[in-house]
Amino acid sequence: MARINDNCTVPAIQGQMDLNMQFFGLEECLPGHTWGPGLRDSYILHYVHCGCGVFRTAEKTYELQSGQGFVIFPETLVHYSADETDPWTYSWIGFTGMNAKSLLQRAQIHAGNPVFTELSENGLGSFYRDLKAAEGQRDSDIISHSILYRVFADLIRCSPEPADGQKPRHSREGYIRKAIEYIESGYSQKISVLDIARSVGLDRTYLSGLFKEQYGMSLQSFLLEYRMNRAADLLRNPELSVSDVSRSVGYIDPFLFSKMFKKVTGSSPRQYRETRL
Repeated sequence: MARINDNCTVPAIQGQMDLNMQFFGLEECLPGHTWGPGLRDSYILHYVHCGCGVFRTAEKTYELQSGQGFVIFPETLVHYSADETDPWTYSWIGFTGMNAKSLLQRAQIHAGNPVFTELSENGLGSFYRDLKAAEGQRDSDIISHSILYRVFADLIRCSPEPADGQKPRHSREGYIRKAIEYIESGYSQKISVLDIARSVGLDRTYLSGLFKEQYGMSLQSFLLEYRMNRAADLLRNPELSVSDVSRSVGYIDPFLFSKMFKKVTGSSPRQYRETRL
């Protein structure tokens, strides 16, 4: 049992799939307070404000203190516990999204290296206070997600500068990021997998393999899901017809769009709209 344990949820931004903040909190742990071993279904970043403790994965044990932190990766077995004499107080922020893994990798945080150390006066640990201040505001969803992006920016600044051969423009993550940027700006047009591959200068089979490795789906499937998620958001607007939505996500033929939408969501566009309005 903790002396302070505050766990808060965050309103989602409709249609957001790139990076979606879910919850945050603060816990002042009692001596020896433990969680796990267990799994989580989201990414959860913990920042240690004071005290110390231990974070364990299947491969390694990390002793952490004030100014450090750790990230739990989805479906990864972890175990963490507060020190018996100087138990830690930490805050956390939970998130999902297609860009979550690549953003963490830009900060050199991954399953093999899930810990980080804050630079002096970086301000990384202020996210809990700022998120609490945003609670109840009309635009709290926008503010909360902007704070999450700021956390990623702080993490990247805290990380060591990569060697020339590892800089994002030459890395797999860099190619994936460029491809996603192309999709974000062009999904409403009739772009193809070949167009995306050409935009980043890679063979389409190789680029699709990178997406399979990163997201568990081919580039074609990623493009389809991206369009259908955007379509789902647009269908919540009653002033747009199904044909309007179809054209807005790059489909000239509304019948083909309806077929693809049902393939991804399990419902036709009209059925989906009826359950959401």
